[in-house]
Amino acid sequence: MSRSKPFIINLLQDADIRINGSRAWDLQVHDERVFDRTLAYGSLGFGESYMDGWWDCEALDQLLTRVFLSDIDKKVRNWRTLAYALTARVRNAQRKSKAFEIGERHYDVGNDLYKHMLDPRMVYTCGYWKDATDLASAQEAKLDLVCRKIGLTSGMRVLDIGCGWGSFVIYAAQKYGAEIVGITVSKEQLALATQRAEGLPVELRLQDYRDVTGTFDRIVSLGMFEHIGYKNYRTYMQVAHRLLPEEGLFLLHTIGGNKSVHATDPWIEKYIFPNSMLPSIAQIGASIEGLFVMEDWHNFGTDYDKTLQQWYANVERAWPELADHYGERFHRMWCFYLLSSAATFRTRKNQLWQIVLSKGGLKFDTPLPRVLLS
Repeated sequence: MSRSKPFIINLLQDADIRINGSRAWDLQVHDERVFDRTLAYGSLGFGESYMDGWWDCEALDQLLTRVFLSDIDKKVRNWRTLAYALTARVRNAQRKSKAFEIGERHYDVGNDLYKHMLDPRMVYTCGYWKDATDLASAQEAKLDLVCRKIGLTSGMRVLDIGCGWGSFVIYAAQKYGAEIVGITVSKEQLALATQRAEGLPVELRLQDYRDVTGTFDRIVSLGMFEHIGYKNYRTYMQVAHRLLPEEGLFLLHTIGGNKSVHATDPWIEKYIFPNSMLPSIAQIGASIEGLFVMEDWHNFGTDYDKTLQQWYANVERAWPELADHYGERFHRMWCFYLLSSAATFRTRKNQLWQIVLSKGGLKFDTPLPRVLLS
């Protein structure tokens, strides 16, 4: 027997997970090398073992929910984990020369996959499920929520940093009559967004946020800040500050963590979001100090669990059509990504924040953003 096996089994027992048990969240082992690989490489080894078919689970999200609730994922530490964390502190993985890597490795993976996974507007951020009954209505509610929070009106000039496939720029132009500049680091996103936004007062660019010039009445950043990195948080805020007039507003929509970190999970880093990192409240606070007034901080992270479950269901429904192009290892990787992410929100390890920032503070006769939620 592998010396790693008893150790891993004991850890799993702390989370009420059994090896080859009969419950939906029990881990079904097909290759016992999974124990050595997990002990040697932590979350990276555990995730890769799943991708390679060394283990399965009927309800992967339930298994990972138990893992995160019991914190057993933090008990598998080794020299590789330490070296990874130390390297992340030293290097600036999100420097300008690396800005387009995330576009090439994640967002350019294939528009066909995202068309099947996302809602018709192709919104790749958390939906707002307060009154929504399906994914499409949740995403439209989120887009409208953003527009109302920033007091968007016809003719305003807006910058969308990380515009994706154009979901917000199209909605804001069509529903509110705004003039939008959207920037992305993904060639695939730019091509499709340009096609979808044809005929609207929208300008779309393949551009790094640090290179934007001009002045905008409003700035929105939906699901982009996770790619900035802690060494660049202040620079990001300085750019937004520079681009806004004194009465301007900036809405930051980002996933956040409960503690300040300097690196992402090794498996996520390698396979899903290279050079990514989740900010904390403290890190965001330090980055805006002396630049912005925080007008509103809204957390609806539990809605991301439902959003991710819908994305997973859409991928599974479309997989027969996608299988030949992407292959089974990619399929398992993508399912692990979606369901492990859902588990982090279900266990409140991760949050989803919408933060409204002003340069000089809203005037006393101006409705605060949260008032606009009613």
